[in-house]
Amino acid sequence: MNILDQLAGYAKVRVAEKEKQIPKEIIRDKALALPPDTGFPFEKALSGKTPEGDTIHFICECKKASPSKGLIAPDFPYVEIAKEYEKAGASAVSVLTEPKWFLGDDRYLQEIAGAIHLPCIRKDFTVDSYMIYEAKLLGAACVLLICAILSDRQLEEGIRLCDRLGLSALVEAHDEEEVKRAAAAGARVIGVNNRNLKDFTVDIHNSERLAAFAPAGTLFVAESGIRTASDVQVLRESGVNGILIGETLMRASDKCLALKTLRGSL
Repeated sequence: MNILDQLAGYAKVRVAEKEKQIPKEIIRDKALALPPDTGFPFEKALSGKTPEGDTIHFICECKKASPSKGLIAPDFPYVEIAKEYEKAGASAVSVLTEPKWFLGDDRYLQEIAGAIHLPCIRKDFTVDSYMIYEAKLLGAACVLLICAILSDRQLEEGIRLCDRLGLSALVEAHDEEEVKRAAAAGARVIGVNNRNLKDFTVDIHNSERLAAFAPAGTLFVAESGIRTASDVQVLRESGVNGILIGETLMRASDKCLALKTLRGSL
């Protein structure tokens, strides 16, 4: 069993435990009672040019740890980190809520979403509609749906539920087949993870190659392994709309400076 299977399996265990505390019907009714933000702010944030005139948008991640790197940020003032990202010109913030391997927590998302004006992604291993309802209640503007752990039907149902709640769905793919599955399911935002979560190998050019298979009009996001301004420029020239960066920024003492450097504005 690879790490992605373990993450998905543990997510199912987490959902089952949460349902014992609060049944899905209650979570669902609370989420549906909230007004849907039909403006889809996450998608708006990745569209067009940034205020600086850049064609590529930065999605900056609040991440304490990861399965491949272990503990990344022993000191983790997550709200302050998110505020730094906002000040530095990020277009959106990704927040890990997976507790075992990433040391995430739902409250990180809830507190960050309430403290900044940028749209937030709930970065987790969504395996059940319960987690989508939760994301709405926690203040997320976007939910991650991963092709490798979801069937075609689950992808379609997840996207439809997100639409109903006014959430965007970032549908993550790893290869050409999964990009096509995401498109067939109706994804408006497709992300390609440059890190293979089955063996942790990283290929920065994976996004560059697969961008060509995304339908016209789809927002395309490159994820993981982006470390330098040269990496960013390759993706910018490929027509990528957004890039999700976690570890590189989390390890930087000056996140504003790090983001400017990655953008190539220094």
